[in-house]
Amino acid sequence: MDIRLAILIGVLIALCVVGYVTAPQTFLSESNISTMLRLAAAIGVVSVGMTFVIISGGIDLSVGSMVALASVWMTTLATQSYGPWIMVLCGLAVGLGAGLINGLLIAYGRVVPFIATLAMYASARGLAERLSERRTQVVTVQGFLEFFRGDLLGIPVLIWMLAVVYVIGWVVLNRTTFGRRTFAVGGNAEAARLAGINVKRHTAYVYALAGLCCGIAALMVVARTTSGASTNGQFYELDAIAAVVIGGTLLSGGRGTLIGTLIGVLIFTVVNSIFTQNNLETDIQNIAKGAIIVAAVLLQSSTTRTRKT
Repeated sequence: MDIRLAILIGVLIALCVVGYVTAPQTFLSESNISTMLRLAAAIGVVSVGMTFVIISGGIDLSVGSMVALASVWMTTLATQSYGPWIMVLCGLAVGLGAGLINGLLIAYGRVVPFIATLAMYASARGLAERLSERRTQVVTVQGFLEFFRGDLLGIPVLIWMLAVVYVIGWVVLNRTTFGRRTFAVGGNAEAARLAGINVKRHTAYVYALAGLCCGIAALMVVARTTSGASTNGQFYELDAIAAVVIGGTLLSGGRGTLIGTLIGVLIFTVVNSIFTQNNLETDIQNIAKGAIIVAAVLLQSSTTRTRKT
């Protein structure tokens, strides 16, 4: 096992111990564990797409806004009138389409990823507000709620979805040509081009994949909250980037792991639960998150310098 992953697992276990010590009656209860995993599901799926983007040498600041837009579009009265599976397809299509626009602007429009995704961050959130008229759209299709809020073999469907997305993502990243090309593009785009990889097309695909993950996350958010709103997905970009960096993916691209990303998501989820269980203020949670992110980046930088020397 990689030493970094071992350290992350140790940190996760230590946090669980802290949670148990501070809230022994509730922290490790079945209901709280289920709640933590449900809350982690959406941001976990978004983090899968973010991992691919960052490994490829990019960044995506628009993931939260794409989740909001997909959740609003799939819960309009017009969309809901067609039934649950049209809602699902609409959510996935909106996420995929928005991600593809990002990819095309970056790959073929030569727009810097930071600027392109920042523009999508603003425009997707604005469009979501326009469509919903800044109102919460309640899901009235019982078939949708019954399926996505239900259980399978005693485990919530949302947790199954998270597990399936991670398994598929791991296979794609580590066992397919697409994954190898993603690492190659992030490591050295010019060398990848000279090796015969269509860098522009692959970059567009990577951002489309991130958008698709946002569409799946939108399904989860709508199922969990039973509504679509332009405020959905707020700060998802921060949480996703933080989880990916904590998990060991280089911000400069070329190296990363989905297992590390998953542990990063779980670390943040446990931290949030500890603060909630102990009735601590949200601002303290944000300070703790910031400290964790800075520590992870410093550790990453020192590790990189050590390997170079």
